[in-house]
Amino acid sequence: MKKVLIVLPTYNEEKIVKESTLKVLEFSQKNLKNYDWQILIADNGSSDKTLEIAEKLSQEHKKILFFHIPEKGRGYALKKAWSEFEADIYTYMDIDLATDLNAFPLLIKAIDEENYDLAIGSRLKKESRVERSLKREITSRVYNLLLKIFFKPSFSDAQCGFKAISKKIAQEILPKVKNNNWFFDTELLILAEKMGFKIKEIPVEWVEKRIGTRKSTVKILATIWEDIKGMVELKIRLLRKFLPNLKK
Repeated sequence: MKKVLIVLPTYNEEKIVKESTLKVLEFSQKNLKNYDWQILIADNGSSDKTLEIAEKLSQEHKKILFFHIPEKGRGYALKKAWSEFEADIYTYMDIDLATDLNAFPLLIKAIDEENYDLAIGSRLKKESRVERSLKREITSRVYNLLLKIFFKPSFSDAQCGFKAISKKIAQEILPKVKNNNWFFDTELLILAEKMGFKIKEIPVEWVEKRIGTRKSTVKILATIWEDIKGMVELKIRLLRKFLPNLKK
């Protein structure tokens, strides 16, 4: 059976990490019976009880692993997970499980059976169903508009936290991604597409979630600024004929 690594990046998510991880565990037990799968809680920089909870979960369930790195940034966590753990298909999803899990097997199928190199959840396809605040809706659409202006990608939603990549992408493209934060996803996709790798977009159901007093740890304005910087820096790299050297 092919190995599937399911990465759950976390940063100060003590209120939801247990519930979400166990939900992914139960779903995988029922729906990934043809795969040798493993859940990995990738904690980066948490200062609350997230790590303590993750460690306890790993002790109670052999299908759950965890690690901790002091640096903040989703990119840091995914780079470590996808480069240091062995798998045939690497995946990740946001710990709040805003994306409905029923689309998860479709990500894996796209890589395993349909010969795609990357599979990504999309909130912007016509078939997608999305519930989120007006602020997030506008931010997302402006971001993807800027992305089209800069790079003219074939995909419509770069930032949905619901993705799968092949082992080949992990080996050939991942080491070339420089961003370690929120722009990580976009840079990975752009570089992969420029290199001729195939990307499949899968419509998803996505609901913005808040639990009790839990607030998003994402600072919208800071993230927008970082993303714009990331686009400019990546565009400059490509214009400097960086692509011919990607395989070196």
